[in-house]
Amino acid sequence: MHGTMAASSHRIMLGPLVAAIDQGTSSTRFLVFNSKTAELLSHHQVEIKQSFPKEGWVEEDPKEILQSVYECMERTCEKLTQLNIDISNIKAIGVTNQRETTLVWDKETGEPLYNAIVWLDLRTQSTVERLINKTPGRNKNHLKHKTGLPISTYFSAVKLRWLMDNVAEVREAVVSHRAMFGTVDSWLIWCLTGGKSGGVHCTDVTNASRTMLFNIHSMDWDPELCKYFGIPMEILPRVRSSSEIYGLMKSGALSGIPISGCLGDQSAALVGQMCFQDGQAKNTYGTGCFLLRNTGAKPVMSDHGLLTTVAYKLGRDKPACYALEGSVAIAGAVVRWLQDNLGIIGSSEELEKLAASVGTSYGCYFVPAFSGLYAPYWEPSARGIICGLTQFTNKSHLAFAALEAVCFQTREILDAMNQDSGIPLTQLQVDGGMTSNRLLMQLQADILCIPVVKPSMPETTALGAAMAAGAAEGVSVWSLSPEDLSEVTSEKFEPQINPEESEFRYARWKKAVQKSMNWETTEPAGNGNGETSIFSSAPLGFYIFGSMLMLVGAKYLAGHN
Repeated sequence: MHGTMAASSHRIMLGPLVAAIDQGTSSTRFLVFNSKTAELLSHHQVEIKQSFPKEGWVEEDPKEILQSVYECMERTCEKLTQLNIDISNIKAIGVTNQRETTLVWDKETGEPLYNAIVWLDLRTQSTVERLINKTPGRNKNHLKHKTGLPISTYFSAVKLRWLMDNVAEVREAVVSHRAMFGTVDSWLIWCLTGGKSGGVHCTDVTNASRTMLFNIHSMDWDPELCKYFGIPMEILPRVRSSSEIYGLMKSGALSGIPISGCLGDQSAALVGQMCFQDGQAKNTYGTGCFLLRNTGAKPVMSDHGLLTTVAYKLGRDKPACYALEGSVAIAGAVVRWLQDNLGIIGSSEELEKLAASVGTSYGCYFVPAFSGLYAPYWEPSARGIICGLTQFTNKSHLAFAALEAVCFQTREILDAMNQDSGIPLTQLQVDGGMTSNRLLMQLQADILCIPVVKPSMPETTALGAAMAAGAAEGVSVWSLSPEDLSEVTSEKFEPQINPEESEFRYARWKKAVQKSMNWETTEPAGNGNGETSIFSSAPLGFYIFGSMLMLVGAKYLAGHN
């Protein structure tokens, strides 16, 4: 009895709360935090369906994304009410989102003009090649000095270009000045602040810096970049800082509450991990893996295949901070693949058990290059391979190899980062869904040969968005000054294997990566149904043609003996 009374009186004393919408690739969450203690009070999560209309295509329904946000908000508010927490204490809402995913909608009807093209999608490969071919020396880094990014299928501008080239509704809406482009944050903020009835069309600097249309030095849309991609500037959202009041919620239980924080998910995790110092780094294990290292007030250009991106700008008159980023396309997605496509596990927990049961991959290496390889290779022609198989290999070894693959990919990025910054990282801060896998965390420490530190509250992405929203001018219920940030409890995984063993396995992994490269030939000399002819690969074509000549020659010689 005494406990419940204490609890209910404690609840009344909570003070200002801050909420966060976390719209990720595979799910949407709504979370509510205590702005004084950063404690997570309640949340709700809804899975998002991905559709794969053709090989390499990945889409999501913009209306389903929006609906999932409303559902998560309603459910979380119900849970808070059951906990006797007054939702009128919520003072601000932050938004964090899957980045690069591209949407176009009609500003008059409010309707999406096509599905959202997800960041992982590969349909723009021919668009990318066409763009690279028109650069001097066919250089994929041609725009890097302005954008910090290579020309790749990954970024929004090429997806938008594809939509304008291939979807009549999008082209017509652009011509008749009805089209609005945005990444997921822009779509959500526009809808939540009123949509076609006065919705705010904006994005923040972190999301803008992933479109290839944004100049990371001038911190605005760049007319030359827009011209290069042939994109009219009028369809772009207005770029704002990551922490300011963009507009007010227009419907539902939270109507009237300001939306005052916006950060792409990886930047949000950097903020949530309190990596405000130059040189601090975090790795987030989600659908993909994203390692960001704060480089302070000036952008550092990478010579080793990393991206230069805007980390955050926490207020209109605050300076922007930059980061070096290494992106791995497939991390958690490999677990989903083993579950949905191969059916060898029923859940991610099962993967950990299977892998732990053998404790080794037994020489099996798995390179999950399902969407090509991202950093540090940027090689779209790579495809997934599993090699080093013997009669002895079973699904448990494959499970272990899948976990190792996530760790090896992270190691490649960390090596590149250490080379770019000249200062080796002494420990890695981690977060995201996969960090609940203790075997993975231990493996990561073993393969990096440095400690891995995991906060006890893994929802750092949402926390970062809530911090930005709560600290915004006009809200000011969250302090970002280092002395006020509560000491977060965390768990540390120390490396346990000898470095020689680690280096040997890493060298074998790199060998496997080389074997996954140049798998796909790009322009299918197809036979009409998307099947690629073997002759579309010139070397292979010559080889087969040559073999035929030799066979004919051999037959001819045989006949004359």
